[in-house]
Amino acid sequence: MSYLAEQGLQRKTSWWISLLYLLAGGSLLGLSTNLAKIAGEAQVPPLAFLCWSITGAALILMIVAALRRDLPPVNARTLEYYAVSALVGVAGSNLIFVSAVSHVGAGFVALIISLPPLLTYVGALALRMERFQTVRATGVAAALVGAGVLATRKLAAPDADSFWILLALVGPVLLAIGNLYRTLRWPKGVSADALAPGMLVAAAIMLLAAGILPGFSLVVPMDSKMPLILIAVQAVIFAGMFLLLFMLQKTGGPVLLSLLGSVGALVGVPVAIFLQGEAPPDGLLLGAALIAAGVAVLTLGKSKPE
Repeated sequence: MSYLAEQGLQRKTSWWISLLYLLAGGSLLGLSTNLAKIAGEAQVPPLAFLCWSITGAALILMIVAALRRDLPPVNARTLEYYAVSALVGVAGSNLIFVSAVSHVGAGFVALIISLPPLLTYVGALALRMERFQTVRATGVAAALVGAGVLATRKLAAPDADSFWILLALVGPVLLAIGNLYRTLRWPKGVSADALAPGMLVAAAIMLLAAGILPGFSLVVPMDSKMPLILIAVQAVIFAGMFLLLFMLQKTGGPVLLSLLGSVGALVGVPVAIFLQGEAPPDGLLLGAALIAAGVAVLTLGKSKPE
């Protein structure tokens, strides 16, 4: 086999592996959004649910890393990486989402989690990680209009909670920042298997510290087994999702990684509507169609990295 043919085969194989990571990780993301709503209905405080789930996921991945003899390295460079990645990509963004889901609905949260691809692409342009392309820019514009339709209809609803709607929209911005940061600052020579548990341990420490603040609680209701079951299931989902996130980051780059939210929306919104009985968000068809079209154009448009 010639060198060029071998290179082409490797690229094709890498693309399929990245696609598999994307579909699996996005599906877990969509499920986690709905599980957060179920936990809220079970009277589990959002911070407690997120904190103990992340702690469980960190423990799972640390055990896996230990068995593989690939524990997270500890030095100034990696500690910075764990802390910043945890703040924007796990603790901050996910606390916003799990807190907002009981106020704006799991369907709305699942839809706005599809926005990071667009924000990540804009950030990649600003940082000169990609060159401007009219086709991909058109996709960004279409999807942002779709998000605007959803947000406007949501804010116009008689029972709209403006604070939580606007706060929920901050979550995708944090995720996009995390996507770019993890690519730009990936510690040289460190595997995804080692970085994922390191990030989750840092996130767990941040969330435990947040439990000390007034108005937050880490107490889990113990009058039934359901809260503990939900936390255990979410811990397994988070462990798989964040491990896949790092594997996809390594093979596909920040823009492809950010499509996790789009896949999550494809799974999360139908689950919220058909299994949890949520009313479809106002403007769902138009907003979702514009977002889907924008993400498709952004994905299919040929990327030209610097």
